[in-house]
Amino acid sequence: MNIFKNFTKVRSLPTGVYQKQAPPDQPPYRIHLRLQADGSGVLIVNAATVLHLNPTAAEYAYHFIKGTSPDDAAKEISTRYHVKRDAAMHDFQDFSERIQTLVTTPDLDPVSYLDFERVEPHSADLSAPLRLDCALTYRLPMNTQADYAPTKRVDRELTTDEWCTILDKAWDAGIPHITFTGGEATSRDDLPQLTARAEKNGQVCGLLTDGLKLADKNYLDILLQTGLDHILFMLQPENSDSWKALEIIMPEDIFVTVHLTINEKNVKNVPDILERLAKLGVKSLSLSAANSALKEIFKDTQNKAANLGLALKFDLPVPYSADNPVASETEQDNAISGAGRTWLYVEPDGDVLPTQGMADKILGNFLRDPWEKIFH
Repeated sequence: MNIFKNFTKVRSLPTGVYQKQAPPDQPPYRIHLRLQADGSGVLIVNAATVLHLNPTAAEYAYHFIKGTSPDDAAKEISTRYHVKRDAAMHDFQDFSERIQTLVTTPDLDPVSYLDFERVEPHSADLSAPLRLDCALTYRLPMNTQADYAPTKRVDRELTTDEWCTILDKAWDAGIPHITFTGGEATSRDDLPQLTARAEKNGQVCGLLTDGLKLADKNYLDILLQTGLDHILFMLQPENSDSWKALEIIMPEDIFVTVHLTINEKNVKNVPDILERLAKLGVKSLSLSAANSALKEIFKDTQNKAANLGLALKFDLPVPYSADNPVASETEQDNAISGAGRTWLYVEPDGDVLPTQGMADKILGNFLRDPWEKIFH
């Protein structure tokens, strides 16, 4: 008689990153689950909502993503955690319904509506960042002063194959979200190829751009077909071509955040700019001020944006540009606390910084150095 048969050790779930995409007949969504060594998990929904899960909830998420039947999921969960199968079935179905609601309902607050435990931003101990910001180039559009990009510090750009190696290495490390930035990332002819590589890996992929090249509908369609998930559009409010490009992009099936830098030239027109953005259907806004003298106007702009239903984003990088809003962006508390923890920044030569603009804190080179050296 085998008295140990009821005490068989249940294997822990394998660590790693798992993903699930919406079927063709449902609204688009993408979910990433990163299972950590202690059994806990990080669930990223549409590259925007981050849920920190205890081991039980992480297992529910694992079975939800893998498409495990409720019966089989309940059987495994009840065995692992020594709970009744009916209770495990109920909890798994409840979790699945709440996640399904989260991924299919726009502008839903998951904390208040879905009763998930709140975790302060950037406070969790992560095994890898949630996002990697890849500055493909520091090249800028014509008629932009070269001094606005730190080209003197970066002596070369990585090749397509080298960037693909970095994307693969990031995926192996458990980084589910990639953003391509610059300079102007669309000046790289291989941007569609790199977007396709991130898509093949299963990474959520964003683009930070002045958007002017996206006014070419054929080029925009190529990027969308290769797997681009969201755009941070650097609005030039005085440039009619910038508005035309935004008008072309907004009807497409892609999430768009508009970045506006408040400066001396446009400060008086900011209320009109915000109203025009709202009329175009923009729902997400990133703001910075060109200098500290505009901080009071900056606060008023935040209030105006909120009244127009524009959600404010402060943890996104911005390309080096004429207004060079990098310094003011990194002054934001969220940007500092997330730097090197929630995201990392890769320069065109592969050097890794905690965040954009922190050139005095090189953590290593993503192409040459082991991941453990860079992050830990």
